[in-house]
This record gives sequence, structure tokens and C-alpha cells, in this order.
Amino acid sequence: MSGESAIVGVLHLRFRLPSRTLKEKRSIVKSVVERVRNRYNVSAAEAASLDSPEIACIVIACVSNSRAHADTVLQEIARFVSEERLDAELLGIGTELVTL
Repeated sequence: MSGESAIVGVLHLRFRLPSRTLKEKRSIVKSVVERVRNRYNVSAAEAASLDSPEIACIVIACVSNSRAHADTVLQEIARFVSEERLDAELLGIGTELVTL
């Protein structure tokens, strides 16, 4: 890369879910991850609290050539997920922008 840099935006979402079993949790997480991937063309995966049926941590990453664009996309995703899953309590949101 000749003088240009890429920005990687990372969004961490932590939820309390209305699930009692890991099977129920996986169904909810899979639905959220697939919708986010399809709607925003980003990478998304469950990344922590894998053995807890009621807590889910989803990490989403996007690549851009602009910090402002990456931040806007992450904020839109956070808003979308919080509005999409009204039955899930959003416990925490964290964002990180890394210049490569």
C-alpha cells in the first residue's frame, strides 16, 4: 500500500438473552449474526460466554478506507441490533477503530 491505510472497525455487543438452553441461545445468536452479515456486508461471530445460555457476546468487524465511514457503519449496526432484538437486553457496547 503506497501511503494509503485501511481502517478496521470492531464492534463488541454483550446481551442478556431470554434463553434457558444453549440451543435456544444459538438460535437467537445465529439469527442476529446472519441478519447483520447480510444487511451490512461485515464479518460477525459469537466470541465469548459460549457456555452461558443467557449471555451472548457478538463481535462485528468492518473494513473501510475512512474512520468516519467505519464508525458510522458500526453505530448503525448497534442501533439495528438493539431495535431488532427487543427481547434481548443490551448490556454493553464497545467500538474500536484500528488503522492498518
